This record gives sequence, C-alpha cells and structure tokens, in this order.
Amino acid sequence: MTSIPHRPRPLEAEELFADPEFSSPMISPDGALLAYVAPAHGRRNIWVRGIDEGHEDARCVTHDDRRGISTFFFCEDPRWLLYLQDTDGNEDWHLFRVDLRSPSTPAVDLTPLPAGSRVFAAEPLRSRSATVLATMNRRPAALDTFLIDVASGETTLHHEQPGPGQDLLLDGEGTPAFLARVTDEGDTQFSAIDPVSGEHRALLRVGGADHPMGVEIQQSTPDGTGLVLGSYLEGDDLQLVRVDRATGEIRVLAAVEGWSLDILSVLAPGVLPPTLYTDRRSGEILAARFTGPRPRIVVIDPGFAEVHAALSALSDGVLGALSSDLSGRRWVATFHHDREPDVAWFHDRTTGESRRLSPSSPHLDPQDLAPMEPVSLTARDGLPLHGFLTLPPGRPPRDLPLVLEVHGGPWVHDSWGFSPQSQFLASRGYAVLQVNFRGSSGYGRRHTLAAVGEFAGAMHDDLLDAVDWAVSQGIADPDRLGILGGSYGGYAALVGAAFTPERFSAAVDIVGIADLASFLRSLPPVSRPYLRSNWLTYVGDPEDAAQEAEMRFRSPLTHVDRIRTPLLIAHGANDARVQRTESDTIVASLRERGVAVRYLLADDEGHGFGNPENRIRLQHAIAEHFATHL
Repeated sequence: MTSIPHRPRPLEAEELFADPEFSSPMISPDGALLAYVAPAHGRRNIWVRGIDEGHEDARCVTHDDRRGISTFFFCEDPRWLLYLQDTDGNEDWHLFRVDLRSPSTPAVDLTPLPAGSRVFAAEPLRSRSATVLATMNRRPAALDTFLIDVASGETTLHHEQPGPGQDLLLDGEGTPAFLARVTDEGDTQFSAIDPVSGEHRALLRVGGADHPMGVEIQQSTPDGTGLVLGSYLEGDDLQLVRVDRATGEIRVLAAVEGWSLDILSVLAPGVLPPTLYTDRRSGEILAARFTGPRPRIVVIDPGFAEVHAALSALSDGVLGALSSDLSGRRWVATFHHDREPDVAWFHDRTTGESRRLSPSSPHLDPQDLAPMEPVSLTARDGLPLHGFLTLPPGRPPRDLPLVLEVHGGPWVHDSWGFSPQSQFLASRGYAVLQVNFRGSSGYGRRHTLAAVGEFAGAMHDDLLDAVDWAVSQGIADPDRLGILGGSYGGYAALVGAAFTPERFSAAVDIVGIADLASFLRSLPPVSRPYLRSNWLTYVGDPEDAAQEAEMRFRSPLTHVDRIRTPLLIAHGANDARVQRTESDTIVASLRERGVAVRYLLADDEGHGFGNPENRIRLQHAIAEHFATHL
C-alpha cells in the first residue's frame, strides 16, 4: 500500500500565539508539588498540582484577568508561591504572594510601591526561611536591597546602594562580598569587601564596551570567597571565570572554544533560558549555557553530570529551564526544540523514573512545522555572521518571498529553538531569515565591538548582506523582500524603509525606536549610570550637540520623507522604553504623504504585545500586510 506524503498546512495565528496550555513548570522545594502556567480567566495564570497528578486535579491559585503571569517561584517554605506582575505592560513590577493553604484568597502585593518604582530582582534568601531579597528603586534613582518576610509582608531595608552605578554582590547569607562600580568611562571596577572590617580592596577592572549590557554574569559564590564573572580574559570568547577574593587568582570554570556564554537570560530572567544552572539547596553552579548552532550545556559540578546525562537522554532538544527539590532527587526540565514548543519532563534520580509532562501546544503537529537551519555568511568587511533560516515546509527553496526577521536589543541574539513568528510566516510560504548582525551577543568580543558607531551603518549593512546571500543562493526573490522586527528590530525595519527604501517591498515595525536622542532622554534616572557601556558608547550622548546631530542623522524619523515602503506599525500605549509619540509622528507623516501605513495601537500593552488577543490581532495584520505587498 502506497503511503500518502504528509502535506504541511498553513498555521493559524490562534494556534501559535494563543497562550500555551502548559508552560514554565517548576517543582516545589519539598518535591511534592508542580507549579506551572496555563490559561484561566482569559490570561496566563499559575496552577498547582501534586507531582503525580494531572491537570484535571490541579488548582488555579492566581486570578489575574488583566495581564498574564510569566515569572514566578516558590519560597523555601513551599506554602508560599511568589510572582511578578506589572500593569498593562508598564514594567512597574510588583512582587505578589500566594498562600497555597488558601489559594482562593486574593494574592497579596508585598511591594506596594509608588508609580515609577518597581522590583528589579527578587529571589529567596536560602539562609532564612520564607524570606526574599528584593532589589527596588523606592528612591527613584537608587537600587536598594530589601528583606521581605513573606508570611507577614514586613519589608526592611537590607542594604542601600552605595552610590549611582554601584552594586553590592551578596553571598549566600545576604552579606556584601564584592562591590561592582561602573566608572565614568563605562568600565566596571570590582572590589572585594572584607567580611570583618568592611574595607574595600580593588580586584580587577573590566572594559565597558566589551560588555554593553554590563558584565553579564557577576555574582558572589555562596560562601563569599569567590567572584563569578563572564569574562573574555585575553581572548575573543566569553568564558565563565572565578576570581578568588583573597588572592585575585582567576580560574576558568567553563569555556567553549569559538563560542561564548549565552547571556540571553539577562534580558528576561526567569523567562528566557538561564545562563547558569544552580543547586537549589547550596546555590553552587551546576552547569553553564554557551551559544552555537544549537546552544550547548557545559557541566561544571561533577555531581550534576549523572543528572544531566539522564535528562539529556529524554529529548533531542536543548535543556531550557530546570528545577529540583531541595534533596536533588526530583527534577523537572524543559527542552527547546525548533519544531516543538517547550517539552517538559519529570525525572526521579533515585528511582530512575522519567515521564513526559503535559504538552505545551498539543494541537501542533511537528510534521506541519519547519526546521530552523543554522546558516553562516560573511559581511562585506569580512566579519563572519551567523543566523538561522526557516523555509516553507513542502516547497522547493527557490525564488521565495523572504522576510528578514531582526531581533531586538540589539545586545542579544537569535538562537536555535521554536519561533512562533518564523513558523507562522514559513507556513504561509515565506522564507524567514534571522541574522546575528554585529553587536549581537554570544559571538565574541570582536563581533560585539564592531557595532560601535554603526547604528544605521554597518549593522544595517549586515542585514542587507544577509538578504543578498539568500538571493545569491537562489532562495529569495529579490523583488519580494520584507523586513520585520521589534524594539531594536523595529528600529532596523524603519531604517530599512527610510535608508534603503528600494530594497524592501514591505516592513513591519513593532515598538521600534524612531528617534535615538528622544529614546535616550526618556530613559528613567535609575538607568543612567549604566548607559555609558552601551547606548552612550555605541550610539552617542544626546547632551553633546555634535553627537546629538549624528544621532538625529541615524534616526529614521529624520528621514521619514524618504519612506515609500508600505509599513505596518504596532505600539503599546504604556511602553516604558519607547514612547508611543515616536510611532505617532511616523504614522502622521506617512499618512500626510499618502504612503501606505497601518497603525495598531494597544491601550493595554507596553514594550511588545503580551495579551493573546493582541498578539493574534497583530499576526493577522502581519499576514495581511505581507500577502498584499510581497
């Protein structure tokens, strides 16, 4: 009997951009409970069930009907579950408490802050039961550390920030072990703090431009005797190193020749895959993530090797999130895969039992999805570039309409894994190309530094060179090229439309920067000491007249009269990073000139669309936009 070949089908926005049915699983400290995110009340909410139970036995313990929850964690006392939430995407994060003994009781805001203040970080303090360390800017321009008693809600000041751009690195007891100070030049000076006298002693200084997001990994060891850093040392690859507090001796903990630490997690801790995996009880580092055609996990703690080997045998994907009980016996892991949303597994180290947990999107068939293939090319100045290509399943890769999908940041990178955006477009017949242009993280010091002064310059040339590569390979039709991106990617889409309008037949800008000087001036005071190593060095200082003029030249808003590319622009009214007035101005100018532009403004969104109905509405608009113009 002849088998009928499977024909992939177009995927609907509702299938890819609705909230997943199961995501972000985490095991409780006692190993008895599984917490995870699933839909309820029209939003992502947290559910809890016994570790051996199914979803039909679970309880929904949060009741948010306004905005979905993404970041949560257990307290060391498993009675308490904590999560972060803002209001309509404004990024004024608050920390909420759920009492699992009374899950129907409304969550308690542990951080009732004034408008404009937020929780920047929160984590359990291992040495004190039911206590959380939280970093907040109750003082508008300072990042102070507070102790929160979860049961009572009492908040006490733990350590004030010593000064602008100065951060205390605490040991496992919550005691200052090191100080990281951003200098006027943007470098970071690390000092050891004597545990008895409190005196500071200089250890080392790290170049700022090498680390535009700040030194991406900087933390004390639990015992306070070592400083753990992401460092290039004398080479080009970002390595994980330990600096001895007493001697200053530097020891490499993990390195992969030709590849760097994957620091994506700094963009969204608790949401994106972690750079470091740590032991729940001790806080010691178990493993580190590195970039590559597929991310690579390097085991650091020999005792974790057995667990990692057992987990790796469960999936051909790449380890994502990981949690265990305090004993290290029971583990819950997710795996990233290009043709399947996060796959989750439970593993019992003692019994050897492993079982797959609830699927994230059971309606998706991997046969309908497209592989994400790593690609390499060379920029016009000889810089190696790496990226990913997603092709329409079941179609010959010849003369296809192509969408160049540009990542945000720009100091982050695209990585191998499941991309709803790429799958959505590929299922509609588009080739989707993602390129880690210069300035992207994860590809070495030289690659990062090559972006200094190159906004709307060589950074844009890299995108054009990637498109030219796809055309030269016969994959892309040069007359049917589109560009799409969010945040910096939205800026890149606007640059494509304004600086090279002849190259792209359609562009999509999602919360993109249109005016670089205005963008920098609108950033909150607490961020200003940290701008020297990134925006001020790579782009310019708007308080300097000559640099401001250069920034204006590199801003799409200055060249709006050159735009003739049909545009789709999406913005959140509560965007705390890019003011909606930038998009308003672009749209008004284009409409006045009769250039095709569609504007989606969401009143309940911020820097990106988070609510499922808005994501789906945006994707319908993207599909229509490219279908019309490509």
